[in-house]
Amino acid sequence: MESTEFKNGNLKMSGNLYLPGGFDAGRKYAAIVVVHPGGGVKEQTAGMYAQKLSEQGFVTLAFDASHQGASEGMPRFLDDPMKRVGDIYSAVDYLTTLSYVDSNRIGTLGICAGSGATVKAATTERRIKAIGTVSAVDVGAATRKGWDGTAPESDQIATLEAVAQQRSAEAAGAAPVYVPYVPNVGDRTAPRDLQEAADYYLTPRGQHPNAPNKMLLTSASYMVSFTGFDRVDTLLTQPLLVVAGSEAGSLWHSQELHAKAAGPKELFIIDGATHMDLYDGNGVDLAMNKLSPFFKQNL
Repeated sequence: MESTEFKNGNLKMSGNLYLPGGFDAGRKYAAIVVVHPGGGVKEQTAGMYAQKLSEQGFVTLAFDASHQGASEGMPRFLDDPMKRVGDIYSAVDYLTTLSYVDSNRIGTLGICAGSGATVKAATTERRIKAIGTVSAVDVGAATRKGWDGTAPESDQIATLEAVAQQRSAEAAGAAPVYVPYVPNVGDRTAPRDLQEAADYYLTPRGQHPNAPNKMLLTSASYMVSFTGFDRVDTLLTQPLLVVAGSEAGSLWHSQELHAKAAGPKELFIIDGATHMDLYDGNGVDLAMNKLSPFFKQNL
């Protein structure tokens, strides 16, 4: 693994590039962009998948989203899903400049909210030839409908009213307000997936200093308006592998994506696994058992 930087418009993006064992700069390799979950950074689960895919012979790139981690972008801790789509375009741009990457064999892998951004990018980015998702989440749908997909969308009106007031306050000079991605460790009122997310992000299991569990409150308006799986029924014609746990509260996203996608597709359910089980440990190995042959076949 080597640290790298690439341009996204005027922003400098921070990435980690993983090269296969026995790397030969004179060869041409298939490459995969790995997109981290919301609030995450490249050193967490995205980096784990990137490393394991590189061990299977791929050049892989995990990077921090703009406005987050070690990447540039102001204001800090903005989460705008469409900006993340642009990040992915730029990551593909970067890979095409590497002499040892075959520009006709570039794929993407998105994890959690990274999946929604990845799918959205792939619907309009024809250089992406194959798409994998792990514990997929369309963050727009999750914001509008709640984690389990059952909340009325009208519930978001109060949040949007708060965002409107905060934007006016900040325009007048007030300090920004931040909200957490995941609840406190031990908060039993949160959905099971989010309780387990707290265990991952807020304990030594997966925590990283560049992922402080904070997001601008004003991000909510961008997230409510985002549609990650829009037009996949017509534009997502590339091969798609959707990997999810049978016990994940987020499973409805994976099921919806698989049902709608226009191209060759497979939904692989890991029995007994929750959303967060696929972030590390044996869950990653179980997901890789499908991801590795999928990308080898399609890239």
